[in-house]
Amino acid sequence: MKNRKLSLVTILLIGVMVTWFFYACAPVREFMHWKSYNGNPSFNLSQPGYVSTKKSIILIADTEGTEIFDLLAPYYLFSATEQANVYVVAEKKAPVIIRKGFFLIPHFSFEEFDRAGIQANVIVIPNLSAMDSRHQNPVIVNWIKNHYNDSTVMLSVCDGALTAAATGIYDGMPLTAHASDYESIRKQFAKPRWVNDKRVTHHGGLYSTAGVSNATAGALAIIDTLFGRATMLGVSNLINYTTAPGLTTHNSIPISLGDKLAIGRKVLFEKNRKVGVLLQDGDNELELAAILDTYNRTFPKSLESITLTGNSIRTKYGLTLLPTTRFDEFEPDELHVLHSSELLSNSPYLKDPSIIVRYNRQEPLYIIDECLDRITSQYGRRFTKVVKRLLDYN
Repeated sequence: MKNRKLSLVTILLIGVMVTWFFYACAPVREFMHWKSYNGNPSFNLSQPGYVSTKKSIILIADTEGTEIFDLLAPYYLFSATEQANVYVVAEKKAPVIIRKGFFLIPHFSFEEFDRAGIQANVIVIPNLSAMDSRHQNPVIVNWIKNHYNDSTVMLSVCDGALTAAATGIYDGMPLTAHASDYESIRKQFAKPRWVNDKRVTHHGGLYSTAGVSNATAGALAIIDTLFGRATMLGVSNLINYTTAPGLTTHNSIPISLGDKLAIGRKVLFEKNRKVGVLLQDGDNELELAAILDTYNRTFPKSLESITLTGNSIRTKYGLTLLPTTRFDEFEPDELHVLHSSELLSNSPYLKDPSIIVRYNRQEPLYIIDECLDRITSQYGRRFTKVVKRLLDYN
């Protein structure tokens, strides 16, 4: 009888531990989970203007999933030159799942762009939904190939290298990727000339960058070539980016076992916050993307974008964004806000104003560095190193 009770207690304890472990690991499951858009899939937004004397920059988006900083950082930087037509183009005119943060309405579907007769002077390929060579979307791959010629400038960002390599355009040309995925991607595509420990690679009109955070350096390198050093430095100063223009060396440090253990310790024994990011009209695309992408890599309990009305917003340079949830359906532990708003102060859903995290953009600090400084104060320098490696920010 005694042994039976002991067995039951042991089973109960094991059950409690398994249940605790399952829920404690929710942030790890959340890291690679993103929502599908459940609203009206059809949008008839007016198409942006076109100025024939300007270069046309085309950023590819994948409706099934596109990396946020890979897309929005170049979008902001090219737009800030005020010397380019900058468009987001996708297979369908439908909400694009932006990992991890919100839904974006592309300016054109592939078909609409082709009907418009615009020549793509620059094509930017972010990390898209296909995570290996077998699942590449042939429509996207072929569209890129059909719009490339010898005068086209192309930028592969982070693991956009998978799609770039699949086009064959980089065969024999330098190509790089995120430090943690570099070896895996290189084994799948043998024909590009794979380069490690470079922030940006460049041969003729073909550029590529290391992971995520290096989208900034890649876009600035092309701006330097197309629009001149003065324009590039002006745009760089807008975001307080201080890396020397010609510096391309990079510490390609993949995620290690020790980093994974640090993630495990944080997830199991630290406070895993519910993080909200407020979307507002006029938001700076690069800053918004940096906050969402950096905090996603802290493995929060959840990460959601919110609008005050539940409707779409228009960013600084005219992107239409839709939130992942409504303010009345999500109670964050911290709410990140890029600029103040009377609507926020008067919102009936903001029960505790102390949860607001504000950004002092008057300080000359690059937005990723500002986010990392705060993460260090929350979780320490060791965990911040993990976040930097996940961003490939080394």
